[in-house]
Amino acid sequence: MKEKAYYENVNVKNEVKLRKLLEQLPDFCKQFFIGIEPTTSSRTRIAYAYDIGCFFDYLCDVNPICQNYTVKDIPLSLLDELTPMDIEEYLSYLKYYEKNGVEHTNDERGIKRKLASLRSFYRYYFKNDLIKNDPAVKVDMPKIHDKNIIRLDIDEVARLLDEVESGESLTPRQQKYHDRTKTRDLALMTLLLGTGIRVSECVGLDLEDVDMRNNGIKIHRKGGAEVVVYFGEEVREALLAYMVERQKITAEDGSINALFLSLQNRRISVRSVENLVKKYAKLVTSLKHITPHKLRSTYGTSLYRETGDIYLVADVLGHKDVNTTRKHYAAIDDDRRRSAAKYVKLRDV
Repeated sequence: MKEKAYYENVNVKNEVKLRKLLEQLPDFCKQFFIGIEPTTSSRTRIAYAYDIGCFFDYLCDVNPICQNYTVKDIPLSLLDELTPMDIEEYLSYLKYYEKNGVEHTNDERGIKRKLASLRSFYRYYFKNDLIKNDPAVKVDMPKIHDKNIIRLDIDEVARLLDEVESGESLTPRQQKYHDRTKTRDLALMTLLLGTGIRVSECVGLDLEDVDMRNNGIKIHRKGGAEVVVYFGEEVREALLAYMVERQKITAEDGSINALFLSLQNRRISVRSVENLVKKYAKLVTSLKHITPHKLRSTYGTSLYRETGDIYLVADVLGHKDVNTTRKHYAAIDDDRRRSAAKYVKLRDV
């Protein structure tokens, strides 16, 4: 029996998780999740389930209109009874609340996401004439303040890869493991920095997805598309060195085809890669919180600075909307415009 691809296993696990979440929601919610399945990923549907569950928990705990209901018993008709004010009160509640003795907070991005989930939820039932009103659409999205894009500078990238290769600054305990993993770690970090692929795309790579003849890797993008991403000589050298070691390892069942393996000879997990990046990045910079996604931003920044082609950056990073790319890298244009000020002299001093 052929081993399932990584993304297929992820989708199966997410489907099982979603079904368990749906068991805690009103029965009419199932229709919504069936309706959005063709246009959403399994991960997105799980996020919707969490957000909608949070909304119904709030209604049963706080809103008088639901005082006689449990979450499971809430009828679809109740959606028609809620007003924009009810939803605004819910968004205010999200800033800070306690549930089962645990404190929860949401910043403006968390609140925006939960409102977006609620809008999609209401829009589905309103569009299908199952409810008469859509109060969610009348509630304004919270204003999102721009955050500085965190990325590594050129010299920090070089120092990071040096640290991965040498391991000199690691603790004695970390160095014991480093001797066994440095070739893998260097290949993995070089690949992330040299292609800008997502961490989920990286851990999902199989041996057969690597084409050394054409310097390319086949990855499974968000949304289901399969694309080939090409890499340079530095990535090629690091991958070749690791492939020599990888061929000697017998992986556990279910991970036989996996490119990157853990010390347990199973497909490396997203969490393990996140911890790996954090471990090495702390040796280079203590002020920047570096994650695999920040390495992706580092690649995008380098590519844009070298080419000035925002459409190329969007294509390579897999952004469906170039405005997403422009939003992240527009600050670089601003830096270039600022630098122009020092070149023109109005009078000699």
